[in-house]
Amino acid sequence: MEKMKLYTVVLALIVGLTTVTMAKSAKTLDADANTAINKFIAETKDGDPFLVKAKAFLVFPSIKEAGFFVGGSYGEGVLRVGRTTKGYYSMTKASIGMQMGAQKYSLIIAFTTDAALNSFLMNDDEWETEVDGKITIAEWNSKEEIDKDYKDPMVAFVFDAKGMMGSFSMEGTKFEKINPK
Repeated sequence: MEKMKLYTVVLALIVGLTTVTMAKSAKTLDADANTAINKFIAETKDGDPFLVKAKAFLVFPSIKEAGFFVGGSYGEGVLRVGRTTKGYYSMTKASIGMQMGAQKYSLIIAFTTDAALNSFLMNDDEWETEVDGKITIAEWNSKEEIDKDYKDPMVAFVFDAKGMMGSFSMEGTKFEKINPK
């Protein structure tokens, strides 16, 4: 019975995080994305040339994640081709297993091939990792150069993390097109 109460509290927390986040307007999402991109470029050697070379990239300025055996995350972001916004997306993930903590982070997912970008865009406004495609998580720190010639079609960069969770995974993450006001 105690475990059930705990699961209920965790799920309520996750729902609360998503409710607060979904209130963002397109103007706010674009401004937050610009701030996140500038932070990524300032903290990452060769970050700007890498983004220029990418076919497109998704920017999620603030993803909130929490869990205690049952967990989840949610964030809203923009799809950029060059520096132009081409759409707005939400990112959700639910998981069950050994996990505990809460964190907030920014995420950029770069599409390095036309095929990867087209696969993402052609999936009826809903796309899921490991089902529709695979995202490689870049292993780097802000002092290292980014390998500008990633061979993987989609590369994720996690940065500006605050809080603590045991690990990071994109497996089972769902992306959906949204229409903020």
